[in-house]
Amino acid sequence: MARAFFHDDVTMDFTSDNCFGAMPEIIQAIVRANDGPMPSYGDDPVTARLKERMTAFFGLDVSVFPVITGTAANALSLATLCPPHGAIFCHAESHIAMDECGAPEFFTHGARLVQLEGKDGKLTPDAILAALPNFQRGVHGPRPSVVSITQATESGTVYAPREIAGLAALAREHGMTLHIDGARFANALVHLACEPADITWKAGVDALSFGATKNGALGAEAVVFFNADLVRDFEYRRKKGGHLLSKMRFISAQLDAYLENGRWRANAERANGLAKKMAQGLKRVACAEIVYPVEANIVLVRLPDEMVARLRAAGAGFYDWAPSAAGSTLIRLVFSFATPERDIERFLDAVRA
Repeated sequence: MARAFFHDDVTMDFTSDNCFGAMPEIIQAIVRANDGPMPSYGDDPVTARLKERMTAFFGLDVSVFPVITGTAANALSLATLCPPHGAIFCHAESHIAMDECGAPEFFTHGARLVQLEGKDGKLTPDAILAALPNFQRGVHGPRPSVVSITQATESGTVYAPREIAGLAALAREHGMTLHIDGARFANALVHLACEPADITWKAGVDALSFGATKNGALGAEAVVFFNADLVRDFEYRRKKGGHLLSKMRFISAQLDAYLENGRWRANAERANGLAKKMAQGLKRVACAEIVYPVEANIVLVRLPDEMVARLRAAGAGFYDWAPSAAGSTLIRLVFSFATPERDIERFLDAVRA
């Protein structure tokens, strides 16, 4: 995948949901957490409240570990689930494979990412089954240890509960665990209109990298384990990796406010809705080809190169997602809870010009 480019004249920003700021309620929660001293390293009452809120959110007594970045959440959780001599099966376009600079391999001390293709950005049981015979050579090859999926995917598609359950069953059958990179977990939940439990522990998921930064937090993620036995030495790994924050209450406060009163849902509903509005507008343009189902807050559309250039000249910011082919380029448009709705009309006006 080619990831280009951003320029200084952007007035309509569709590059990433990371580009927009935090919602006011998150900022206010940080300010409240700043009022007076509190115990450090997660022994504070805000982090304790977050644990209770996460338990209510998932309907299960979960283990919750706040961190700052999604890369840290993925790499630390995978390192806990996978030995250095293990293999982690993931989609070839997944964030852990393409965008984390080898962090999963580094934190696992050498585990191999087995990158598999799959339609619509999804990993399938068939793809894993086809690859498994290459990992049955005992000590001469990595041991299959973890299946990792992205929810919602990098293509903006969403795994249904039955798809996750099928992957979990396969993982169990072959002695593996199932991890979810949930950087856009809220967007997937909104699309599915289901309970968080339905696409996590009830479907057989063992660990989740729970994302909030892309959906309104300032900078807050969490590793969630649904089986306490799998936590093992995670806390030591987090400390050794430099991700045990002394003033953890400021991260916990963000996650706590994010979950409070369904704020996560309202933000994700708006972002998903904007993506669908853009997709509907593009479908009325003859030369625009929407490549994947629009199920979260991402639209991947192929446009003629001259149109791509005209959009950038009009002030639109976005990534080129794949190399040009026959005079066209696949571009990615991402929508945030804070994306101005007028920018969609401006973009579509430029497309139709």
